[in-house]
Amino acid sequence: MATTPEGQTEAKFSRVLGQWDVLAIAFGAMIGFGWIVLTGGFLQEAGTGGAALAFVIGGVVMGFVALTYAELVAAMPQAGGEHQYVLRAVGSRAGFVCSWFLVLGYVSVVAFEAVALPQTVLYLFPDMLAGKLWTIAGYDVYLSWVAVGVGAALVMTYLNYRGVRAAAVFQTIAVLFLMAVGAALVLGSFTGGEVSEMDPWFAGGAAGIIGVLVATPFLFVGFDVIPQSAEEINLPFRKIGIMILVSLLAAVSWYVIIMLTVGSSLPADALAESPLAVADGMSDLWQSEAMGKILVLGGIAGILTSWNGFLIGASRLVYAMAESGMLPAWLGELHPRYKTPKNALLFIGGLSVLAPVFGRQMLVWLVDAGSVSLIISFTMVAISFVVLRRREPEMERPFRTPGGKATGVVAAVLATGLGVLFLPTMPAALIWPYEWAIFGGWALVGGFLITRIPHVGPGPGSHDRMVEVAARRGFHADEHEPR
Repeated sequence: MATTPEGQTEAKFSRVLGQWDVLAIAFGAMIGFGWIVLTGGFLQEAGTGGAALAFVIGGVVMGFVALTYAELVAAMPQAGGEHQYVLRAVGSRAGFVCSWFLVLGYVSVVAFEAVALPQTVLYLFPDMLAGKLWTIAGYDVYLSWVAVGVGAALVMTYLNYRGVRAAAVFQTIAVLFLMAVGAALVLGSFTGGEVSEMDPWFAGGAAGIIGVLVATPFLFVGFDVIPQSAEEINLPFRKIGIMILVSLLAAVSWYVIIMLTVGSSLPADALAESPLAVADGMSDLWQSEAMGKILVLGGIAGILTSWNGFLIGASRLVYAMAESGMLPAWLGELHPRYKTPKNALLFIGGLSVLAPVFGRQMLVWLVDAGSVSLIISFTMVAISFVVLRRREPEMERPFRTPGGKATGVVAAVLATGLGVLFLPTMPAALIWPYEWAIFGGWALVGGFLITRIPHVGPGPGSHDRMVEVAARRGFHADEHEPR
């Protein structure tokens, strides 16, 4: 067993993830499908320069948040990440709130990819639609379209069920292909792009930039998958924290490059009308429909890497909540051979199976509802960082965040500011009733569950006290393992 910081329990997972595995999982989680389907709208809303600037601003906001994560994961390298940090800093009820909304954020990404995949395949096979089922929010839902999303959900869940090593190998291969496609897009921009096509550089004023900015939490979420799988990472604890920052920097660079290269391909109006703007932009840059289809394959790789990464993150978070007695014990069972949280994976995979039946518009609903949930969790982690810096100054911190408490305060303020933008009358207000139904319904279920959670105060032993209480109440997840 690996040595852990003072007060931490030893890992029950297999430590098999190396440096490249960690980077591939986090970077791949952040580079899903949004860059394919949302770029056209971003460029029309904010202009080429405005869209790129929005991602830089969003990267700065997430950078402050990531700095708090880097210190906390190095100090508490336990499965569940945020769940452990808030539990130790604030207590059990706050730990549940943070974790519960984070689960929604993760599930929204997994479900997003289950909807995005058939939409991408439709670009390659426009005649695939067959067996109309129903119409939701103005979009027809077809059996063949749903079958692609459901089938992929089953395959991705099975891959993760078989072990994190298999999932990491898959992630590495997919990320390498994704990077090759990105390089081809950059080369095409240099050889076939036009600076004149980048006009307008800025559109819509501040509202245009804000319209893109509010999507960045959803698109940049993924660096926090690293803390979820911390017990499976075979690296020095300080380096785990550094990998969070490296992966976020890589993702910010990717999105900025996408805005600039695609902006040089076609006018913003033409890109906004395209169902897959980046693919049409690639075709125009290379004057080849085949290159557009290759980029779509890169988009599929991005879908699968994000899907894979968040299945890892979501399942480990659900496992940690179950182990603490916050969720039913069966969700915290590890597979005896594969060392994966088997039932948590089946639960998350089951939710992703449901997403395609709601059709294409589910993409928009999941981005907004998921973003609000993620911002809540980011804010609570930043606050926990400040609390722990004040209350436990002697805590072993292999990675120490520059700026100390001030960095955490800035992170909390910036994350809160993003969250305000989703309130009614604000530029990115949630759509009624669909997005409020997703967010509000999840909150109501959480409100019911929190009533059964015992109050455990903060402190170094908060996790162990939660596990002890769970065992006394019959909620212990791993009764087959002696504690």
